[in-house]
Amino acid sequence: MNLLTHPIWRAEDLGRPIPDTVHAVSMALPRWEDVVAYEEKEPHILDRLVSGYPRFVVHPIVQEVAQRLGGAKPCLPFPSRRVAELAAKHVGGKSQVVEKNGLWGVITSAMTAGELKLFWQHTGLIISTRQAEAILAGKSAPDAREVLRSLRRQLAGFYDCAETDVFLQPTGMAAVFAALRAVQTRTPGRPTAQLGFPYVDTLKLQQKFGVGVHLLHNLTTIETELHELIHRQPLAACFGEIPGNPLLGSADMSKITPLLREHGVPFVADDVVATPVNVDLSDHAALIATSLTKYVAGTGDVMGGALICNPRSPFYRELRPIVQEQHEELLWAEDAAVIDAQARTFPERMRQHNATGLWLAEKLRSHPAIEKVWYPKWEFADAYEAVRRPTGGWGSLVTFLPKNAPQQSPVIYNRMEICKGPSLGTMFTLACPFTLLAHYAELDWAESCGVSRHLIRISVGLEDRDDLWRRLRLEN
Repeated sequence: MNLLTHPIWRAEDLGRPIPDTVHAVSMALPRWEDVVAYEEKEPHILDRLVSGYPRFVVHPIVQEVAQRLGGAKPCLPFPSRRVAELAAKHVGGKSQVVEKNGLWGVITSAMTAGELKLFWQHTGLIISTRQAEAILAGKSAPDAREVLRSLRRQLAGFYDCAETDVFLQPTGMAAVFAALRAVQTRTPGRPTAQLGFPYVDTLKLQQKFGVGVHLLHNLTTIETELHELIHRQPLAACFGEIPGNPLLGSADMSKITPLLREHGVPFVADDVVATPVNVDLSDHAALIATSLTKYVAGTGDVMGGALICNPRSPFYRELRPIVQEQHEELLWAEDAAVIDAQARTFPERMRQHNATGLWLAEKLRSHPAIEKVWYPKWEFADAYEAVRRPTGGWGSLVTFLPKNAPQQSPVIYNRMEICKGPSLGTMFTLACPFTLLAHYAELDWAESCGVSRHLIRISVGLEDRDDLWRRLRLEN
């Protein structure tokens, strides 16, 4: 099915994988009430799910691999012995690392199974559906050297660094985890700081696997707050998304970077929303953690990530050897091949995303039914402009709030004739009630940070723009 012209959006599509393939990383949640029921874990929703975002929903074929390892006991497979041991150590209790025919897993108890699942979710150190398929088929690991080298070469070109500065990961969150481990090794025992409202698992990762994290969510006062914090508390690193998700503002790194470097604090950047086509963070970031699942691949059917060591950073000589020492090559060859092929058209596709994203954001901004639109061109624009490449754009993630949002957000969301489910960066447009999906258990806290529970976020795809606008159906 061509999702550019035939999106998955109807009520009867509930639970269908998006795209319609075994490797899909999104699933259809076509109505607002479906999202709420999914978060409430209501059986009539969960029974319809074929799959979901792989860090949150363990795919049936991955579950089958787990059963081979653990039988009837709670178990998850992991891509290496080292990862399995990390998981078992985190869970504690009577967790047991097991190995069968080169496959590693962790068996735990019903009491700690939830914590094992959170390790899988937060660290992103998972096995992919393609790897699970190969295991179930009895296939040995393919020779990945050439495809991994090709992918590293392409990424090095995007980030203007050497291939040896690119460390491939099984997911974007695994890249963030690798960055966290590296900065903690450099300066053990120090907390981190999160600059700007964070993606949910980035904050959870620092809370659960760090030694404390200070959240500075208010971009208006962030420089003053960071100045006060850094003078009373040595930090291992600052983490930040450029721009943030879902409100798409950015901390002003031109002002923050001198302060961080004065105090020997590296900045770990997440550039997933903007991508290296649009922003250049080489003057600021020591490490860049990115998801290849999103715009670089664009297909919505593959997981992957990368950690970039910035050779122009003053922290490079300290951090790169640490990253190298801790690194394992865990990106499965068949996933790498999909990403490598897609990366060849990534810059051209991103320019199309930019153009349609800006067009749609401007249309929404002028529409009488819309209260507010968030987009990097307008949210803390000077901060984004300071890192935007001369040929770069503002991306294709757009967040909006309808007027009379408590009543109208569900109405507008339900009637949109576009794919609706988690994730972003796909070639087809994908929408979701972001706050409900990401922060359902902490909605009051999210709203205290200025993130409304009624937001609708759209990842704008490559459809014909006029057709896409009609499919939004802002007027009934």
